[in-house]
Amino acid sequence: MARLLVVHHTPSPALDTMLRAVLDGADQPELADVEVVDRPALGATATDVLDADGFVLGTPANLGYLSGALKHFFDTVYYPCLTTTVGRPWGLYVHGNDDVDGAITAADKIVTGLGWTSVADPVRCTGEVTAADRDACWELGAVVAATLL
Repeated sequence: MARLLVVHHTPSPALDTMLRAVLDGADQPELADVEVVDRPALGATATDVLDADGFVLGTPANLGYLSGALKHFFDTVYYPCLTTTVGRPWGLYVHGNDDVDGAITAADKIVTGLGWTSVADPVRCTGEVTAADRDACWELGAVVAATLL
């Protein structure tokens, strides 16, 4: 069975809404052969990454950058996973009050170093989470999970 690892920092109701939509999208009957593993960024380990076949990452945009929790996750797993996870698919969702570009750029640089393959455009949400944002998160979860089949 393929494994999708969802690593997130979810300190707000907006990010919780986005996370729930990603998890719902990845948990469809057509995707029953994909196990979805949900890990907060501060609890995710290199073993979680090594055991996964693909990834969805979620973060707030804090001061124009990734959350400290997601950065800590990357700092923890980067070298242990550097050569082993090359080519694995990934996707990203980010919430910010007014700008998410810096967080998206930072995540992209880090996963480029890991050699992961983006399979969906990042979901960018600023301000209130709309129905369109929830739908985009649902699709992100479904798309990344489907690439594992």
